[in-house]
Amino acid sequence: MRLVVQRVTGASVRVGDRHVARIGDGALVLAGIGTADTPEIVDRMADKLVGLRYFRDSEGRTNLAIAEAGGALLVVSQFTLYADLRRGRRPGFTDAALPETAVPQLDRFVGRLREGGMDVQTGEFGAEMTVELVNDGPFTLVIDSERDLA
Repeated sequence: MRLVVQRVTGASVRVGDRHVARIGDGALVLAGIGTADTPEIVDRMADKLVGLRYFRDSEGRTNLAIAEAGGALLVVSQFTLYADLRRGRRPGFTDAALPETAVPQLDRFVGRLREGGMDVQTGEFGAEMTVELVNDGPFTLVIDSERDLA
């Protein structure tokens, strides 16, 4: 599983003319599910995301987890995080999970975040979305289950 986490002062998702999600302070999370991802990996990634300290405390240091900072999450599926760019000019996506696998895993991820007390909004899986954000910092993290789970 791969996540791109951007601390934001606001973010929203539109599908066509329809707003499907909007948050204020918090994080936009682009989430890619890979073919090798298991429910255990998804749970561990959700727990890691909730526990990360990347919000400012009263002294301006990045010492607070998102819940301590009172932030929300906007989770948007992003299979392109698994793009293979090693050959040619056109990306390949064979390492990205197919929708029949990715949808339940993404739902599990969002459910685990909500179980952890998070306010979570989502995009629409498989839709052409317009994502807007105001990056705070900018502060962006890339979390890869193959690299970052101990």
